Amino acid sequence: MSSGMKSRFWHSLTFRLTLWYTGIFTLSACVAFLLFYLFITTVIRERLDRDLLNQAGQFSVVLRDQGIRAVEEFALLEAQAAGVKQVFYRLLYPTGQAFSSSNLASWREIEIRQAAIARLLEAGEPVFETVSPGSRAEKVRLLYARIGPAVILQTGQSMEADSRLIAAFRGVFAVTMVLLIALAAGVGWFMARRAVSGVEAIARTARGISGGNLARRVPATGSGDEIDQLAATFNAMLDRIQSLVKEIREMSDNIAHDLKSPLTRIRGAAEVTLTTGKSLGEYETMAAGAIEECDRLLGLIDTMLMISRTEAGVLTPALGRVDLAALLREAVDLFAAAAEDRGLTLDTHLPESLAIDGDPRMLQRLLANLLDNAVKYTPAGGSVTVGLEDRGKQVGITVQDTGIGIAAADLPRIFERFYRCDQSRSVAGTGLGLSLARAIARAHGGEVTAESRPGAGSRFTVTLPRGSANGLH
Repeated sequence: MSSGMKSRFWHSLTFRLTLWYTGIFTLSACVAFLLFYLFITTVIRERLDRDLLNQAGQFSVVLRDQGIRAVEEFALLEAQAAGVKQVFYRLLYPTGQAFSSSNLASWREIEIRQAAIARLLEAGEPVFETVSPGSRAEKVRLLYARIGPAVILQTGQSMEADSRLIAAFRGVFAVTMVLLIALAAGVGWFMARRAVSGVEAIARTARGISGGNLARRVPATGSGDEIDQLAATFNAMLDRIQSLVKEIREMSDNIAHDLKSPLTRIRGAAEVTLTTGKSLGEYETMAAGAIEECDRLLGLIDTMLMISRTEAGVLTPALGRVDLAALLREAVDLFAAAAEDRGLTLDTHLPESLAIDGDPRMLQRLLANLLDNAVKYTPAGGSVTVGLEDRGKQVGITVQDTGIGIAAADLPRIFERFYRCDQSRSVAGTGLGLSLARAIARAHGGEVTAESRPGAGSRFTVTLPRGSANGLH
């Protein structure tokens, strides 16, 4: 494995998740072992203490019933029965002086502690101690207890068997922990790999997209977990990006087409005038044509900028009280001559007055674009009807025509920039009018919708709030 691959492995999420899982499991197992170890040692010590207290109780009964000589004999017999290397007994005066004992050959290093006797006499309760004699490998549990008014019993029992049990427990735990840690690491690695497999799929897809393949998608497992939801969200984002890239490419093609035609006309007129022009009038005609074409280009660019700035929220309406009915009448009057020239009937259904909060100049552009669109695509003999109605908190503007209509496949896209249902572009236009109308309506907190059938005309509806989008009245 190369150094780069090693570095990626040590810093990978899979390794870190495995390390965390194994570490937490190991810590939990160690805490559980410690608690169990404390429980075992406590139980063993309490059992041993109960045995020592029971023995002291037996000595007390013998002393009470049979006297001190019987106690001495009983101590010898008990030590021989249990094993002189496992247990011993000493009989003491309250001063701490020993006057009798069992075989102490293996217990010579066990001293009589005056402090323990003092605690016994002061508190009246048995005193327990755990000592480690130098010559013995195991510990010894001692008991100081009064068995009579003037007799103290010191007894001790080896903890060798208990020590072996605890040592065996520690050994079993160590071996078990090694196996469990290895198993935890394996299970942790497996679980981490499954957990991050979806993330790796997303990373691979992202790398493929970076190479220019926008068609790639993250495979969904259908499990419904967080990774699957992330994959679905990532794929939806890719769909949106691919759609935007497609729109940008189409927009670029449309911009190139709409800019090329006037530039070609300007260049052609200039070339013809330079090669054949002989009078000042010809040059003046060429200059006037160039200015006219430039004005069209500037209008196209201004409209594109206005749409972009309005949609981005940079260009906001200068709100004021506007009589929308009067504004519609002015727009209809403006297009009356064009409608008459095309042989169209221009009707209105407007109230006397209907005021809203809005930007009059932007609303004029919106109405002009809708009327221009209706007049442009309605053949001679048809009609265009403009209506306005009060809907309470909203107003509705309708522009309905009896024109050529819009195909169902084109209807969802008519508000896209540069989209033209007439792909042959036989009718003059830039494909920006409806986009600008929608941008202005949304900037006012409203919306534009369209209904149409081919050959039956179209109906555009603008819905605007009576108050402003910002809540001003």
